[in-house]
Amino acid sequence: MSTTESEAVPAVGTDASGQADNVVVLKFGGTSVAGPERILAVARRLADLRETGARVVGVLSAMGGSTDELLALAREVSPQPPERELDMLVSVGERVSCALAAMALIDLGHDAVSLTGSQAGIVTDTAHGKAKIVEVRARRIHEALERGAIVLVAGFQGVSTDAEVTTLGRGGSDTTAVALAAALGADVCEIFTDVEGVFSADPRVVPEARKLPVLSYDEMLELSASGARVLQLRSVEFARNHGVTLHVRSSFSDGEGTWVTGEESERMLEKAMISGIAHTVDETVYRVEGVQAATLFSALAAAQVNVDTILQVGDAIVFSAPNEDHAATERTLGELGTRWTADAELGKVSVVGAGMKSHPGVAATAFATLEANEIEPVIVTTSPIKIACFVQRADVERAVAALHGAFGLGEPSPSGSEPQALPASKPVSKPGSESA
Repeated sequence: MSTTESEAVPAVGTDASGQADNVVVLKFGGTSVAGPERILAVARRLADLRETGARVVGVLSAMGGSTDELLALAREVSPQPPERELDMLVSVGERVSCALAAMALIDLGHDAVSLTGSQAGIVTDTAHGKAKIVEVRARRIHEALERGAIVLVAGFQGVSTDAEVTTLGRGGSDTTAVALAAALGADVCEIFTDVEGVFSADPRVVPEARKLPVLSYDEMLELSASGARVLQLRSVEFARNHGVTLHVRSSFSDGEGTWVTGEESERMLEKAMISGIAHTVDETVYRVEGVQAATLFSALAAAQVNVDTILQVGDAIVFSAPNEDHAATERTLGELGTRWTADAELGKVSVVGAGMKSHPGVAATAFATLEANEIEPVIVTTSPIKIACFVQRADVERAVAALHGAFGLGEPSPSGSEPQALPASKPVSKPGSESA
């Protein structure tokens, strides 16, 4: 099984008139196309945009829940379905959404065509279930746009260099949309979802979390890698590498969402020091002894394991990986004959913000907040714009709420402001306990 390091998108030629501008790429998630009424609403939005003169490309996900239903059906038939056949199966959902949307658009009086990932020219490597885009051959899309058609592209899928149907992993429709935006020369890729944008924390954990008007690519990368589920990590990497501005917004309103763009943008002028607190409980932490780092991580890469945190502690190597990769990780460690343990009872809480590069008080506030709330970090890692702490899973939500409050993220703050003083006398209550 081969993989490709680069995800370069080749230049796409202009059309016969010499114009390659005014292309708009819009991606709609599963909740946005969850039923006939929602698909009709998406079609009307696309039609309205086409009537302004824009050249419109819509990238659609499968109808909400349908991918999970297909996976469950597969496992009723086979306890271990082959990866190739799974890709053949789950790629159907996005095709259904696109065909239905095209029908609705034609009924609205517009020329429209639905395309599979293969027909749209999305070429990937050969890694089933986690394929990476290696090339976009958008000739067919250009031809349809030239004749004035609205193009509906099935997200999440492509065709491999071995001519096999492949899928791009959970959230892969985001990457499809961004890759097409880069290849077609679109200035902005609109990501329509069921939330109003990217928030300073998960509103289900912190009700006072606020929508962030703008994020840098690096901040969004760190948030996505740390558990924020609004955008697939790979789609943000693609956007940064190809200079595609992202606009994350709600399918259910016309309000402005969150812009993800370069540091040089005018939108970046008014920025808070800390942008958000992200968390995840979907990683397992492994401690491995008796193997060299190069050997270990080469074997994990060959097994398509997405390694996140890496630390070396004496002779031991500590790393984390998604729970969905647990079987592949365990199999690989067994084949290497190493001594290893796995801890699935930890969660990761991350403080993210470009402003921390020039504000040394961030770490002090973060650790004082955790200490005041009797939360002990088990593992700590940092980057120039992130502090990530692994804590006990039972403490994750308390840590998120405490850090969100300590940095004053519930209300907009002036650009460049210092962290708020820690309210050490007011730790977040543990479940079942009274506040201090």
